[in-house]
Amino acid sequence: MENRIKQFPEGEIIIREGELNTVMYKILQGHVEVYTGYGTNEETLISIIGEQACFGELGLLLHEPSIYTMVAYSAVYAMQINEDQMGEFFRENYVNMIGVMRNMASTMAAMRKHIDMLTEEIRKGNKPDESTIISARKAMKGYAMYRTMQEAFDSMGFATYTLKDS
Repeated sequence: MENRIKQFPEGEIIIREGELNTVMYKILQGHVEVYTGYGTNEETLISIIGEQACFGELGLLLHEPSIYTMVAYSAVYAMQINEDQMGEFFRENYVNMIGVMRNMASTMAAMRKHIDMLTEEIRKGNKPDESTIISARKAMKGYAMYRTMQEAFDSMGFATYTLKDS
């Protein structure tokens, strides 16, 4: 498999929230910070991921803008995987496929939590504050993107992923 190794110095933005990214990365060395609202008053560090973790799968699979900003926490070496390489990559790196699916499931659960919080506030007759509304809107957009994930996996020949409505 022909893969491209990319190097990102500490502090470099690898993927920017709201921008289209059509490649996925597997971290070979270093750590990457995961943010929402990066560079704004709403900036939130979601997590720091390290070696063997994959990111960027949403853009690769759905050709949708990123819902996170990914920043090199330290010098990072990462394998860049494009759409043509993805099927082969997952066949050779099955563990990474499971990890990507877990990341997507975790993101969906967080999005669902935001939607439920907003729904509960409205049900109680409370007017949610602006930050809750913005957070819920982002969550609903992300949740809708994942609803087409099955099509993306099917197009690669993987029928292992299903999304059940809750």
